[in-house]
Amino acid sequence: MTLHSDVAELLAGAGIIDVDIDDAVADEHVRGSAYRRVVLLTASSRSRDRDPAIVATILRDPIETVSKSAVVTLLDEIAMKVSGPAEFRQWSAELLPEIDQFKAEGHREFIRRRIHDWLFYLSIKDGHMPTPPELAKVTDWMQRLLAHQSTSLAVLALLAESGSSKKIRNIAENRAGNRKLRAR
Repeated sequence: MTLHSDVAELLAGAGIIDVDIDDAVADEHVRGSAYRRVVLLTASSRSRDRDPAIVATILRDPIETVSKSAVVTLLDEIAMKVSGPAEFRQWSAELLPEIDQFKAEGHREFIRRRIHDWLFYLSIKDGHMPTPPELAKVTDWMQRLLAHQSTSLAVLALLAESGSSKKIRNIAENRAGNRKLRAR
């Protein structure tokens, strides 16, 4: 497969007709934007059957940062749509063989960490109360996300006490305080 045929196949499969394929092939920014549109449409589909093939096609892009960005967007979108950690674990396990196509170990590791972060997030959403050692194993990005989005006073208290940065601890402490005031 060539980059031209890969881009054409992805756009056609997503029903995107307003992107010039030659422009996308010539310009990584146009291509990255097209990939983002493809993965957003893919994530909005009820069927997950095509996801590994779409990811495999995107990962053939010669510029790994472009493909990594698209894959991260897909991970983020699917994580917010799944019913829980078990569904995300199964879905992401099907992608891991494709993720191993990245030449750069850093990209592979980034994706694995992002999957771990989302499994952590989804387990909390599913009722799991994490421990400080579990919290220490997720990225600062996930801790910030939880500090901003969690509605659990216990999770906010954990972040206020054990968050990896002063900013995370302050956000969690302020949100926990505000939630306590509203609860009165």
